[in-house]
Amino acid sequence: MAGQQFQYDDSGNTFFYFLTSFVGLIVIPATYYLWPRDQNAEQLRLKSLRRVHGRCLWYRLRLMKSQQSIVPTLKKAALLFGWAVFLLLAYKVSKLDREYQEYNPYEVLSLDPGASVSEIKKQYRVLSLKFHPDKGGDEATFMRIAKAYAALTNEQSRKNMELWGNPDGPGATSFGIALPAWIVDSKNSMLVLLVYGLAFMVILPVVVGTWWYRSIRYSGDQILINTTQLFMHFMYKTPNMNMKRLAMVLTAAFEFDPRSNKEATIRPTDNIEVPQLIRELGNINVKKKEPPFCYPYSLKARVLVLAHLARMDVSEELDEDQRFVVRKSPPLLQEMINVGCQLTMMANSRGGFHAPRLVTIENCMKLTQMCVQGLQESKSPLLQLPHFEEEHLRYCISKKYKVRSLQDLVSLKDSDRRSMLRFLGEEKYDEVMSVLGSFPHITMDTKLQVLDDEDSNNITAGSIVTVTVTLTRKRMVDMFEKEQDSTPCTGEEVATTEEAQADASKAKTKVWQNKSKGAKKTAKSKKKKLTKKKPTPVPAKTKQANGNVAGNEVVAAAAVTAAAAAVTAAAAAATTPAAPAAVKEEEDEASDKGSESDEGEATKDSPSERDEDSDKQSDTEVDEIAGDDEEEWEALQQSIQRRERALLETKSKVTHPVYSLYFPEEKQEWWWLYIADRRDQTLVSVPYHVCTLQDTEEVELKFPAPSKTGNYQYSVILRSDSYLGLDQIKPLKLEVHEAKAMMDNHPQWDIPDTEEEDEEQEDSDGIEESEDDDEDND
Repeated sequence: MAGQQFQYDDSGNTFFYFLTSFVGLIVIPATYYLWPRDQNAEQLRLKSLRRVHGRCLWYRLRLMKSQQSIVPTLKKAALLFGWAVFLLLAYKVSKLDREYQEYNPYEVLSLDPGASVSEIKKQYRVLSLKFHPDKGGDEATFMRIAKAYAALTNEQSRKNMELWGNPDGPGATSFGIALPAWIVDSKNSMLVLLVYGLAFMVILPVVVGTWWYRSIRYSGDQILINTTQLFMHFMYKTPNMNMKRLAMVLTAAFEFDPRSNKEATIRPTDNIEVPQLIRELGNINVKKKEPPFCYPYSLKARVLVLAHLARMDVSEELDEDQRFVVRKSPPLLQEMINVGCQLTMMANSRGGFHAPRLVTIENCMKLTQMCVQGLQESKSPLLQLPHFEEEHLRYCISKKYKVRSLQDLVSLKDSDRRSMLRFLGEEKYDEVMSVLGSFPHITMDTKLQVLDDEDSNNITAGSIVTVTVTLTRKRMVDMFEKEQDSTPCTGEEVATTEEAQADASKAKTKVWQNKSKGAKKTAKSKKKKLTKKKPTPVPAKTKQANGNVAGNEVVAAAAVTAAAAAVTAAAAAATTPAAPAAVKEEEDEASDKGSESDEGEATKDSPSERDEDSDKQSDTEVDEIAGDDEEEWEALQQSIQRRERALLETKSKVTHPVYSLYFPEEKQEWWWLYIADRRDQTLVSVPYHVCTLQDTEEVELKFPAPSKTGNYQYSVILRSDSYLGLDQIKPLKLEVHEAKAMMDNHPQWDIPDTEEEDEEQEDSDGIEESEDDDEDND
């Protein structure tokens, strides 16, 4: 039976194959992932953003980092060295001789496979005379010839050769190991064992344990678990937080504690510089002894955040710490919003404690905007623009212009805007306009429905309501163009309109041409009667914003209006003297026409015609209903396909860079979208963080309808996480109806008695026929 043999590489040649493969598996993927991208592309991108974002802190830091960084050079050098080693090993492998050769006795004797015994003997005699050692031949060659001759002349050896390819029969399976033989040498056994133990029993467990210990401390959003628990404790303890308390909770995060985060630092100079900043800022609750607000790291982080919001200058050492604190603040505030939403859902489902108030969650959003823009809550949104200072605001809020927001500044005419901003030079004015033009302008459309329901527009108590919000982003510069398109008319158009107004004023009756009061009242009554004679068109049934049919209300309102007009006309006719004969004749003619039309309609409406009209009307109604069902089905299918595509595709979170003068890193433009009840100060739907809005985005917000019927007033709110003064609030009216009762006996299960009898008769006939067939067969 064949055995197994393991052969180590004594010559060291096959080891190069293993080494080449190993180096190639490292170098090729590393080059793909780690090779520095085109630096020119990044430089071109920064150059294109320079006109708008040139004064931003993050832009200047990015520009300096790209110019001073040597990391790309080191990466290129390391990868090039790896490729040099790989190519050297590949060249070495290509020069190695192949040592393994398959043994074939026919080749040794220079015969064709399958030669006869006589041919083998004849060839052996020829080669023996040539290579025999006694004749001066090579002994090793003669030994191979003799072995081949013996293998081919022996019947058993020849049969083994034909079956197994080896004269000795089936041999042992040989495995070559591409490692040098000195690894398994007894002299080096302790050294090899020591290396193996160090690699797999010390280094590998330490690396895996370190990675695991660090990873379990963070959540999926890379926020420390201890920080999340801290936020949950204080939001549960204080459901209604003002901005001052919120800043204290934010800066108590463990991300700013050097014991939990190595990026945070406590410097010896903090004992001198931080108290100085506290004196400049004023009252920031330094004496509060509640932990962790009284800890040094929390106090320092709070001072740095408040100094950032006040746009105060700090020393170079504190400037680096301030950038770190400000950079960490937006994701921490997003975590606070998530915690607030979790507590709200827990309070709605379980009860037993007060959920965070809506003002607390909205203050988190406002504080995010303030941190990105470096502005206090009470400051004007105009200070987000370059070259705007506090002393310049008096020009904007004057009685002449009354500009208090970015939208007010956009809506001004260009001439008024230039006149108001005359304190800026031409270059600064152009820069302000280019920055303002890059700000976002969002339009928000909402659609209310109940998906997967027969009547998707009818909202019943407890149903799941879906609000589809379509967000469309444009730039403020588009609003400039609209404002320019809607500028006043040219001089010629103004002149023509003035002439038309003058002609109209001339055509008016003069004071001395007024008629008597009786004539006035007669004319009024005549007009009212004529309007009463006209048939009021019945308006089509229209659907309200909440999806309920309002046609009956419109018809009722029209009937009430007509009745009121008739009453006023009768009262006017009673108080006025007799009308002229011409008016009476007109009324008689109108009454005669009315009677004739009534007679004609009476003669027209025969029973057969009425039946035909009713059949046609029913057919058209059925067609309309079928068309509406098809449209609803197509819309449902499209929404399902759109949701499936949204789940499969991954959109980039790189939207538009935010203009922020004092934020230390590039921030993308993101939004919060949610539904709230502002009267009760509660969240209706969980805030959705819109991170992929580039041009158009469709978001579905779902929430359960109230359990009680009635009308409800909600608000769809869109808030920016980067800009102040660009939030939008849109009212949402919700009319909740009573849910339909479950039908015990559906009409489709009601089978008439006649049908049951027919089925029984058919079954009995079938049984009789089968019995007759059996008798015939017998």
